[in-house]
Amino acid sequence: MSDQFGGTIAREVADSTPWWPKPVLPAEGSPNVLIVLLDDTGFSHLGSFGSFIDTPNFDRLATNGLRYTNFHTTALCSPTRACLLTGRNHHSVGMRAVSNFDTGFPNMRGRIAPSAATLAEVLEPAGYHTIAVGKWHLAPMREASAAGPFTDWPLQRGFNRFYGFLNGETDQFHPELCADNHYIDPPATPEDGYHVSEDLVDQSIDMVRNQKSLVPERPFFLYLCFGATHAPHQAPDEYLAKYRGRFDEGWDVWRQRVYERQIELGVIPEHTELAPRNPGVQPWDDLTADEKAFACRLQEAFAAFLDHTDAQLGRLLDALEEQGELENTIVFALSDNGASQEGSSSGVTDEFLYFNNIPEDLTAAVARLDDIGTRRSSSNYPWGWAQVGNTPGKRYKQNTHSGGVRDPLIVSWPGGMDESCRGQVRTQFHHVIDIAPTVLELLGYEAPAVVKGIDQQPVEGTSLAYTFDPAAVDATSVPTAKTSQYFEMFGHRAIWSAGWKAVTYHQQGRSLEDDTWELYHLDEDFSETNDLAEVHPRRLASLIELFWEEAERYGVLPIDSGEARGLFAGHPVAGTPRARNTFVYLPPLDRVPIDAAPALGSRSWQLRSQVSRADVSEQGVILALGTINNGLTAYVQNNRLVYEHNFFRNVTSITSEPLPDGDVTLGIDFDRVRRGPARVRLLAGDTVIGEGIVPRISTMISSTGLDFGCSTAGVSDAFAAPFAFEGSIHRVEIATQRAMSAEDEVAAEIRVALGTQ
Repeated sequence: MSDQFGGTIAREVADSTPWWPKPVLPAEGSPNVLIVLLDDTGFSHLGSFGSFIDTPNFDRLATNGLRYTNFHTTALCSPTRACLLTGRNHHSVGMRAVSNFDTGFPNMRGRIAPSAATLAEVLEPAGYHTIAVGKWHLAPMREASAAGPFTDWPLQRGFNRFYGFLNGETDQFHPELCADNHYIDPPATPEDGYHVSEDLVDQSIDMVRNQKSLVPERPFFLYLCFGATHAPHQAPDEYLAKYRGRFDEGWDVWRQRVYERQIELGVIPEHTELAPRNPGVQPWDDLTADEKAFACRLQEAFAAFLDHTDAQLGRLLDALEEQGELENTIVFALSDNGASQEGSSSGVTDEFLYFNNIPEDLTAAVARLDDIGTRRSSSNYPWGWAQVGNTPGKRYKQNTHSGGVRDPLIVSWPGGMDESCRGQVRTQFHHVIDIAPTVLELLGYEAPAVVKGIDQQPVEGTSLAYTFDPAAVDATSVPTAKTSQYFEMFGHRAIWSAGWKAVTYHQQGRSLEDDTWELYHLDEDFSETNDLAEVHPRRLASLIELFWEEAERYGVLPIDSGEARGLFAGHPVAGTPRARNTFVYLPPLDRVPIDAAPALGSRSWQLRSQVSRADVSEQGVILALGTINNGLTAYVQNNRLVYEHNFFRNVTSITSEPLPDGDVTLGIDFDRVRRGPARVRLLAGDTVIGEGIVPRISTMISSTGLDFGCSTAGVSDAFAAPFAFEGSIHRVEIATQRAMSAEDEVAAEIRVALGTQ
């Protein structure tokens, strides 16, 4: 330390020379950086990209900036986020799929390698105030509990502040929130008008206001990741009402309208063909009246969700403008992948129907149309509407065809971009790994060779700052700076080079060698409809060879197509919940996230809770998991122990005999048949005080985790949340036993993790 001191040190101060290090601050006038990331929002979902959903604030950015129509992502959320923040390919940094997994190979560790510094880890030491708000999903989910370890939480990856949620999704009315390195309760309830998107923007505005008020010399880097438009699609009532009846003409009519508007706006070439319907998407006119009503209501909820999110972006932009910061803020607005296919062909009132391979009961769904979009549903729309969101392309999120990987990108910088660029379209091919090097170039920084004492791997992206040139009106005037880009997701593969794209759709269980490759001249075939594989076999072979070269270079191998034997989500990592079958909790506790909680859906289990009640009037929740749409809870009410199991709004309630007051151990034995019902016994000490049968059980219950002593998510209609326990809960012990094979459990966990990101 002394050799870095610039003064002199003698025996006394009078004979010594003080010295102060120069503060590390960016150059005066350095711009702020704002990245706004949407989730599962397709290429054509924003108004400036052809949508008829109202998105005036995203369109406001487009009017004042550039729209990129040849921009691509990885087809899945955690991988795209890893690419976005590091400028490296997702396999290169250990995030081949979502952060729920560690497959035992370098390309899938569920965390970003420390050799790939995030933008925050580069900008914060340079003097930027770094803020992450919203969805993170870049830490191993087994490490996302209040116990950590916190190595890959936002504050440990370069951010000064964090407010948001760690998992791949959250209930919009009952989010699992963290502030910095600890869990917190939402600041309000749905009854108060709470919605997490509004909360995220409130926090963003407050953090920036504090920063600019207290240390205005530091510009900010704000990484704002909405939960929208990932399922569950939930929005305030006034937004739901706004879209009633809007989509009654059906997905075929609306897809054609979006396509025509895209040509009119110039975001697709005039000669672009509209891709045929994806497999499994029925003609709208072939649907029954009930099927149409259900599908329309699901699309209305999606539209309301996106519209409401856009309004929150508008509040943020207005606040930055009022503070005098918007002019000198570089804004990147994009989505992490294409529109989602996890709503199945019909759509679902609760996304966990899809993850549990349970078909939607259409009659029951139609009876609940008014619940859709509210806290009483956890909906996702059907494939037909998802393809509308990916117009004019084919397939969806998770696939490497355009529906999965071509996404909207808007870049706005009023004070730093030539006015003639405003409102223009850019057609140069780019990928999400190109964002980080663009930011560094615009700010005048080089990617460091060493960060936190760790040698850094090369940045693999190519800056797109050259496209800010007014002359770069298209890829003909100013050619694409990139030479090639590979894609791989669950065995789906693609490679782009010099305007051509080879792509294959992988069928699980089939050898990679048996997949059929397609070939498209992307410069002439925007929607990938004219397969030229038979016309240009040599070109196709060359591209396939290039794919395997890049697969070697960027750590893609071994390719894992998602079978349970490869994506072993249940690998018993020491020190994590999946490595044990016994759990002891000492309330009060923060909510336990689902990946750190016992597997109460797929296993038999026994609960023993040591409680004290001063008298028989004291009541409240002992345990709650999930939401009002699908979950379970144990509580004391009217001096009885109640176990309630909610199977997609089909509620089984088992009530005990009257309870003694004072100290007592309350128990629940939940003995599940492998894929059938469960016998439930309620106990006080060793005495059985109630029993019954739970006829239907979902293996994967919810993405909302476990509460002790309250129900913050309002699991039951039998009480008003949070229904805190009025006595004392001293200890809760849970023991689990597998009711199905480990392979079946892992397969179920994989279905959820792949679909919820």
